[in-house]
Amino acid sequence: MTAFPTPPYDFEASQPSPHGRSAPVIQKPGDRTCELTRELENKRRFASDASHELRTAVAGLRTELEEARLHPDETDLGDLLARALGDVARLDAIITDLRVLAGMDAGPPLKPRCVDLAEMVRDEVARRTDRFDVRLRLETGVTVQAVPIRIGRLLTNLLDNAQRHARQLVEVRVGTDGDHAVLTVTDDGDGVAEGERERIFQRFTRLTAARRLDHTGTGLGLAIARDIAHAHIGSLHAEESETGGARFVLRLPLSGAAAPAVRRTDRHRRGATDS
Repeated sequence: MTAFPTPPYDFEASQPSPHGRSAPVIQKPGDRTCELTRELENKRRFASDASHELRTAVAGLRTELEEARLHPDETDLGDLLARALGDVARLDAIITDLRVLAGMDAGPPLKPRCVDLAEMVRDEVARRTDRFDVRLRLETGVTVQAVPIRIGRLLTNLLDNAQRHARQLVEVRVGTDGDHAVLTVTDDGDGVAEGERERIFQRFTRLTAARRLDHTGTGLGLAIARDIAHAHIGSLHAEESETGGARFVLRLPLSGAAAPAVRRTDRHRRGATDS
């Protein structure tokens, strides 16, 4: 199995055995010590990054309000309120994502169940009120062993990202490749440069284009999505689509194909069409 990074809010998944049953990964004491050291360092770095992002948003809001107080006659109240509300929205988004990350570490072990990916996509797209139409190309009967609330969050984050960058169209496909389910979310935007396609999955990473398009983003959505994929013994990567936009590819083991045992560690469908 591919070795994945262990962020502070990662899951731990059992190693699939050759017979299709999940077997625990046996670690040597030295390995565990290194892992704990790495986790502690990740936690410290995450706390520092989160504090920096929150302070930045608060500082922007404070500067705007102080300028208005010092120069009330030169202040456009409507513009001030719009910018202040934008800063508040960003703070709210950061806090929401931080709560999601905290929720991944808390509570009892998560129990996966059989999930129909096409059905989940239809439900998610139907409840959204997006800017652009979502084209659906879904194979039926593609099922995986997964925690629905986590896969739902992953899909939400990918759709939010696609809607942010698309020019006119977002497409979601569900199919199979060997013993894996494959879900792709594609937009017709500017795409992601090859050298940035791994960096965008790092916490609090926002490319210049993303900041220009939506300053309320947190830089956590894709990091959360990849960690959820890894927790389900899957993968998530970005590539270029045929139109030059971005395509995000999620691969998960099909139900019955070395199904993962997932648990926590201690520590609108507007204009959507099927075809």
